[in-house]
Amino acid sequence: MSAFDFLDYIGTAVFAISGALAAMRRKFDPFGVLILASVTAIGGGSLRDVLIGNTPVSWMINWEYLIIIFCATFVAMMFRTYLSYFRKTMFLFDAIGLGIFTIIGVKIGLNADLHPIICIMLGTLSASFGGVLRDILCNEVPLIFHKEIYASLSIIGGITYYFLLQTTLPINYNYVITSILVVVLRILAVRFQWVLPKFYKEI
Repeated sequence: MSAFDFLDYIGTAVFAISGALAAMRRKFDPFGVLILASVTAIGGGSLRDVLIGNTPVSWMINWEYLIIIFCATFVAMMFRTYLSYFRKTMFLFDAIGLGIFTIIGVKIGLNADLHPIICIMLGTLSASFGGVLRDILCNEVPLIFHKEIYASLSIIGGITYYFLLQTTLPINYNYVITSILVVVLRILAVRFQWVLPKFYKEI
């Protein structure tokens, strides 16, 4: 298994846990928890694959993704009592998934010989669309559209990853640096409530 595959599996797992925690917070039944975990984990990647014509989408031809989602959901449900003590648990898993799937989206776009700007957009879509679906199904305004900066960090991560590829650094170093950068910036954004400027008056 390559480092890229390992990142993909880890990203799938942490986003599945993020979705499962969100579902349990809304008191979904076990089937609902599994569905929301699945949508969060594979939603962004599925849309990315459809847009670039990579069909059937990855989780349909690699059963490992479904096993990972089932296991991650089971872990989240079994240890929900412990996880509930940490108010930021879902946020942390979401931040990790954001960093990892940014890299995956950019890399897949580059492998498809797309323009670097389009690759960065694919990275942002891969990292954020699953969370958008999760929030919509939870009847919430998607995080990407309000509160602290979110998708902007994915764009920064995508740009960083692309430029690191132009250096002589080993590819695994690029993965680690980009992932840590996005996660740290996301933590700082929440800690210090960094937001993009609004162009309208509060009512």
